[in-house]
Amino acid sequence: MSTNKDIAILGVGMHPWGKWGKNFVEYGVKAARDALADSGVNWRDIQFVSGAATMRNGYPGYVAGATFAQALGWQGAQVNTSYAACASGSQALAAARSKILSGECEVALVIGADTTPKGFLKPAPGERPDDPDWVRFRLGITNPTYFALYARRRMEIYGDTQDDFALVKLKNAEHGALNPYARYRKKFTVEDVRASAMVADPLRLMDICATSDGAAALIVSSLDYAKRIGKASAPRIAAISTVTPSFASAVIEMPDLATDSAVACEPQRFRAALPRKAYEEAGIGPEDISLAEVYDLSTALELDWIEDLQLCARGDGAKLVRAGVTKLGGRLPVNTSGGLACFGEAVPAQALAQVCELAWQLRGEAGERQVTNAKVGITANQGLFGHGSSVIVKR
Repeated sequence: MSTNKDIAILGVGMHPWGKWGKNFVEYGVKAARDALADSGVNWRDIQFVSGAATMRNGYPGYVAGATFAQALGWQGAQVNTSYAACASGSQALAAARSKILSGECEVALVIGADTTPKGFLKPAPGERPDDPDWVRFRLGITNPTYFALYARRRMEIYGDTQDDFALVKLKNAEHGALNPYARYRKKFTVEDVRASAMVADPLRLMDICATSDGAAALIVSSLDYAKRIGKASAPRIAAISTVTPSFASAVIEMPDLATDSAVACEPQRFRAALPRKAYEEAGIGPEDISLAEVYDLSTALELDWIEDLQLCARGDGAKLVRAGVTKLGGRLPVNTSGGLACFGEAVPAQALAQVCELAWQLRGEAGERQVTNAKVGITANQGLFGHGSSVIVKR
């Protein structure tokens, strides 16, 4: 068994996000083949297929690993399927890393793809009174409403404004306009955001992300395997955190309806625990981060994540955006891909898409989106029912 927890990213691939109206398997196969071509690894040499499950596409989505192994052509690889809502891709990646580090395989395909319905996503049907997300939906607190509460909390405690949130949209739109895989590739003005329909006060239509079809895939391997095929300099996954909430943060943050009590308990925040574990595992700190890909279901939520990743003090997220720190050319770019603002949600693929962006950036292959001298990147993701993830990729 290896004593090093790093694994290599040999190849990455994506299917463009959009509303294509096709089977999710078609998207995933395209992303997988692109990742294989990028890696130089033959499909027949893949020893483990780790799929991220999709709950909206019937039984093939529930067994995504086997579904993609069959679609690419049965060749004897072991398979796995992981589900963790929006963090499913990271869970599938964690399963592949465990296989590699245990010595059970040397090279693996990790893949997620989705076909989504129109409108906002909701939990799968069924009575689940112990599931706080099911309960909030039952009460009418859909995702836009839920994240509007977070936004209103920022306005109340830190003095953020709707125009601050709009600046996040403008910044991500500028990044996404440079990304050929993004669904929305158009720049906007603050006036455009102000003019969009109010969905859940204070969030307008352009403050929240859409639902999309799309796919992302990675080829990962042991460091020894990477060296043998001439890819010793490939970016490395240095940490994967998938911690669950502590009791205190589950009470406060799920639904996070309070303000003063939440401030008093900041150290218990679930979202802050995710990167903390990743930093510890990678042996680095926030000061080492070159760029971040975060889960911007809403513009205001991106500001929370900047602070949860400890990239600035609590309450200073909007200051960074106003100063241009988080845009391309700034000191600490956030969501250089364009984020969910430009991609939309393709749930099992989005955590992997974040890692794809970091890999391109650390390889110096992000084109007009390139961050100068990018060395370390971090992702952040949050899913239903206490799921979440943070992945650190380094050169």
